[in-house]
Amino acid sequence: MSGGTIYGLGLGPGDPELMSVKAHRLLRETRHVAFFRKAGRKGQARQIVEGLLREDVIEVPMEYPVTTEIPLTDPRYNQTLAAFYAECVDKLRALVEAGIDVVVLCEGDPFFYGSFMHLHARLVADVTVEVVPAITGMSGAWTATGQPVTWGDDVMCVLMGTLDEDTLTDHMTRADALVVMKIGRNFDKVCRALKSADRFADAWLVEYAQMPNQTVRKLAEAEGAVTPYFSIIIVHGQGRRP
Repeated sequence: MSGGTIYGLGLGPGDPELMSVKAHRLLRETRHVAFFRKAGRKGQARQIVEGLLREDVIEVPMEYPVTTEIPLTDPRYNQTLAAFYAECVDKLRALVEAGIDVVVLCEGDPFFYGSFMHLHARLVADVTVEVVPAITGMSGAWTATGQPVTWGDDVMCVLMGTLDEDTLTDHMTRADALVVMKIGRNFDKVCRALKSADRFADAWLVEYAQMPNQTVRKLAEAEGAVTPYFSIIIVHGQGRRP
């Protein structure tokens, strides 16, 4: 492959000091930085690297289409996002073909439920892509609770709040430790599932993990509150230990 390189750069959970040395070096060196954001917003990934980029950096924002009003089960949801990712890929490929390296900012780890994966799948066959791993958001969240998430032989399950309630309850019942992501509008459903699985009383809610506005509290204290989409619920395992 010839031309430039696309770097999927993991930024970690939100605190710039938690990113890797390699990620920091690439940020300081790069001339082109691409990142996802909602229309009219600066973008969380871009906010994390504030003050770390060179003065002459060229920014390439990729603005999500409005999809919140379309149910996940509606074919239009995937069609809208597929068209959006295709547009992003065309923009990035044009830069790479001109011999330009592009850093794509990724919250958390690029290969863990991130939007970058959709670019990677469309580019990796004919473009040089390098992925820089990072601390995940869930790691930042369970660390914020101040106690280990797994012990000994504990089995940990990572769940998306977008799953149906019965599926959530089933996994919550069988796993020792739980991480529930993508809470947002699914908050009430997730709480009902935790109660059905008899795990609600042990659950913690972490909002904006490892960011300046981080909050950590027992989930029971937050019931009825509207939580950000990227809040994380943690239920710690209590397994074998010396």
